[in-house]
Amino acid sequence: MELEFTEEQEELRAGVRTFLERECPMTLVRSVAEKGVPPDELWAQMVDLGWPALTVPEACGGLGLGFIELVVVVEELGRAVAPGPFLATVTQFVPALREAGTPGQQHRFLSAVAAGSLTGTLAAGDGVAARRTGDRWVLDGRARHVLDGDRADELVVAAGVEGGVGLFVVPGDAVRATPVEVLDATRPLATVELDAVTVEDDRALGTPGRSQAVLDRVLEEAAVALATETVGTCQSIFDLALGHAQERHQFGVPIGSFQAVKHKFADMLVALERARVTCYFAALTIAEEDAGRSLAASVAKSAAGDAQRLIAEEGIQILGGIGYTWEHDMQLHAKRAKTGDALLGTAADHRSRVADALGLVPPPS
Repeated sequence: MELEFTEEQEELRAGVRTFLERECPMTLVRSVAEKGVPPDELWAQMVDLGWPALTVPEACGGLGLGFIELVVVVEELGRAVAPGPFLATVTQFVPALREAGTPGQQHRFLSAVAAGSLTGTLAAGDGVAARRTGDRWVLDGRARHVLDGDRADELVVAAGVEGGVGLFVVPGDAVRATPVEVLDATRPLATVELDAVTVEDDRALGTPGRSQAVLDRVLEEAAVALATETVGTCQSIFDLALGHAQERHQFGVPIGSFQAVKHKFADMLVALERARVTCYFAALTIAEEDAGRSLAASVAKSAAGDAQRLIAEEGIQILGGIGYTWEHDMQLHAKRAKTGDALLGTAADHRSRVADALGLVPPPS
């Protein structure tokens, strides 16, 4: 597998970074986190730039780009701690429609995503069940920790049906979504409850009962995208700590010149680069439909989780007392990184999946 980005992909990265530096300053992030100001203007600008259309097929009015381009964008979003519906819509809702939807369903929903008139998310778990009633499906149950669950126009809901799992597109106004208290106020989560929600056949993706493999593929894409975003946030934490270590003086010299501080940065850099390359590798396995994509996705998610744990802790410690204050931007980055680890399976969860995939079993007690 080729691990080098193309010139076009690097130009995409540069363009996204320039835009976010100009249009998504930390003052905007703070207004969302502290005052609850919706990032509507930022999202509108992303729509104007065609970002929601990034991986939407050209037949549906999208740009038709691949997963590599997507991770380039989400890494930069992580660096900027950018708020908004991009992650839920583009890395969860879009792949679900792309993987499981008929051409008609794709055109119906993804054309609206590409145009910026529809946002979506994925509600997955084992808390929702679907039953056949006449010529319709009826969904009941609860899905927890749904990203943008109280804001998305449409939700792809994974529900247990007789024989397996089904995927259904449910309007946002048909569910009862309750926001939950979150660590990162720029990343809204909700508990979504479905009480006898009726779904027509044209909103059932694929064959209900035979969608587990499709759901797994969607979750792999979502997990790798989230892990890559976490890497971007960890890079910002590293940069903030490094800048402070170069400017803060003790005993007449920068604290970054102290051997103990150098050791901290060395460990942080190793963890950061290990997470970054595992995310890039996982992205390649998805882009190239490699048989090892599931294993690579879990390795990437666990590596990103390990990196954020070390880098957030050491980054705050290097800043000293200022790192613990609400006024410093470090807390916004640390909260985003911590949330990224918790969603879609923690590092420990994915490490367990890797062990299962490799056939490793604990020694007998």
